[in-house]
Amino acid sequence: MSKTAMRITESDEAGNVLATYVPSPGGQDRLSRVDVIYPATTKSLWQRSLDVFLPAGYPHSVTDDYLEYQIYDSLQAFSSSIAGMLSSRAVLSSVGVGDSTASPTASLLLSVLQESAGRIATIFFAHRFGTALEPECKMYRLLADVLNDIAFILDVLSPVFPKPIRVVILSFSSVLRALCGVAAGSAKASLSAHFARWGNLGELNAKDSSQETVISLLGMLAGSVVVSWVTTPTATWTVLILLLSIHLETNRRAVRAVSMRTLNRQRATLMYRHIKQYRSPCTPQKIAQQEHIFERDGVLRGTNGQILAYCRVGISMSDLMSSMATKQNRSTKSAHLFSDILSTLLDLYKDEKYVLWSNTSSKPLQVSVVVKEGASTKDILVAWWQACMVAERVAEKPEDGLSIAKPENGVDERFTMLRQTKEQAVGMLRDHQDGLKKLGWDLDVNALQTTSSVRISIA
Repeated sequence: MSKTAMRITESDEAGNVLATYVPSPGGQDRLSRVDVIYPATTKSLWQRSLDVFLPAGYPHSVTDDYLEYQIYDSLQAFSSSIAGMLSSRAVLSSVGVGDSTASPTASLLLSVLQESAGRIATIFFAHRFGTALEPECKMYRLLADVLNDIAFILDVLSPVFPKPIRVVILSFSSVLRALCGVAAGSAKASLSAHFARWGNLGELNAKDSSQETVISLLGMLAGSVVVSWVTTPTATWTVLILLLSIHLETNRRAVRAVSMRTLNRQRATLMYRHIKQYRSPCTPQKIAQQEHIFERDGVLRGTNGQILAYCRVGISMSDLMSSMATKQNRSTKSAHLFSDILSTLLDLYKDEKYVLWSNTSSKPLQVSVVVKEGASTKDILVAWWQACMVAERVAEKPEDGLSIAKPENGVDERFTMLRQTKEQAVGMLRDHQDGLKKLGWDLDVNALQTTSSVRISIA
């Protein structure tokens, strides 16, 4: 009885066959031969060169939006490198290169001042906006290059001003460049985590560094030619504005190409409106087409884009009571409330992991959310969707958001509205949670809180 011939197939991470090994049965000398069969379609030299800069297993190891983002990101880095050389030439002129009266010590002290200002700004920026960098990574990725381009413009402007003003301008441009470094670095880390489908984050960052190195080298070579030919102020400004325009537009296209799978505040609002209109959730790609890169923090918009309200998530109890109070002591933070209003509100949300209140006395409407201990991302998403419902209800029927004073029939219309919208928000997530996950949405990452928040526990 003959044995079935054995075949050993060797593949890469993406499943592409690299070689097939076929052992042959041994002869009388008891030696067997192993034949190696290579696939007919082997990679060309160009494809093998690209593999040096692409993650292993591409395109299966990354998301579908990776390639488009990287193309535009490379183009913006190329134009930024050339603009940076024009900026560097202006800075060298400002610090005294070519000026026989310039002091090396003064130039050194100016460099120390620039570095110090930039590092101090980095600390404050990271403290103030650190928690918002990941949820709003697309916005901060583009904002970083806007700040960098402003720094380029200030550098080129600096030689025109007297030396005292020149020091201030160069220090401010150093601050902007430092802020760019923090925002761009954090945003890139979040985007890399989004692209890494196989958990290959480390390799993805390494390949991204390789791409940036090559683009920077090409940019410096092209920039060397540009700075040699562009010498007059008019030509310098013309080329600089052209390069910065290309830089910002390619950066905008790169960010627009990304379809994030987490629900931040803006995407959660867009998802709520889509579910309300079509009775079903939509894909991350469709939401990405609708979202704005720059959006006001905490804004709740209607179907026509009008601002209905602002929502604060993760505030303290003192801030909540301030929005509920008829009078508050600023020094002690003690608040005077209508009788039983706080206990009634807490009882309304006793089964939820958050407490929501709407302050209709402010224009536009202010919605406040206090988060309880143990709250998950889904709980905060429910709170955000309820805030959307409250904002729409008050906009459609202002009488539903009237003052908390109880009417004669003993029914508080404000609490009735809160109870109804809470039940609707809970039901919306319950009905569409599985659909959101099937479409690729990640409901385990909290992208709805952009500031450091507090948690409360009720005993």
